[in-house]
Amino acid sequence: MASTREASSEGSKIKGVHTYGGKYVHYNVYGNWFEVSSKYVPPIRPIGRGAYGIVCAAINSDTREEVAIKKIGNAFDNRIDAKRTLREINFFVTWTTKILATLDWQTDFTTEYVVTRWYRAPELLLNCSEYTAAIDIWSVGCILGEIMTREPLFPGKGYVHQLRLITELIGSPDDTSLGFLRSDNAKRYVRQLPQCMKQQFSARFPNMSYGAVDLLEKMLVFDPNRRITVDEALCHPYLASLHDI
Repeated sequence: MASTREASSEGSKIKGVHTYGGKYVHYNVYGNWFEVSSKYVPPIRPIGRGAYGIVCAAINSDTREEVAIKKIGNAFDNRIDAKRTLREINFFVTWTTKILATLDWQTDFTTEYVVTRWYRAPELLLNCSEYTAAIDIWSVGCILGEIMTREPLFPGKGYVHQLRLITELIGSPDDTSLGFLRSDNAKRYVRQLPQCMKQQFSARFPNMSYGAVDLLEKMLVFDPNRRITVDEALCHPYLASLHDI
């Protein structure tokens, strides 16, 4: 049972409650319950948040090192989420070199608006829990277009804006292109977005060759099941000159 003793630190707004005889501490971080070993001394400081959980910084009292603690909600309800979590754990446990380093422990809460959103496939923007290598094909298409035009194709300011920029180029998906979405809410959300006609890629990218435009158009397809595959892309005529390398 939790005692009334609270763990806190000067300047910290997040207080913890000791449990199990002081072996663990419970923290309420933006509505997410963290239960961590008491060796992680207060304060717990939130530094990041995303679709799959929230990350806090703390000090390991045994080593005096600053560490990151990630809390994933319902981590084992979905097999893919569980495998992803296990992969991250194995990565950090087995990494023995100094190549992996802390990038930044800033005081401000990390914004959800990260650059990588510009290269995310529609299925990721719509929170699909199951996805394939087709997400990488989409990203490659975004990069190919950016190389050719010298500017990002979809510089969204948020998820809604990102989807709008995508549909403004490739057109709004019809119902047959939404079959990959298992969530009815996601389907309804896409349907209520402003309807857009697909642009002519040859007109949108006038400085690209026919082959490059054709490959790009096959990569930037809303439905991942209709997107060109890796093997098909490698065999595309636009890449023919690289086949013997």
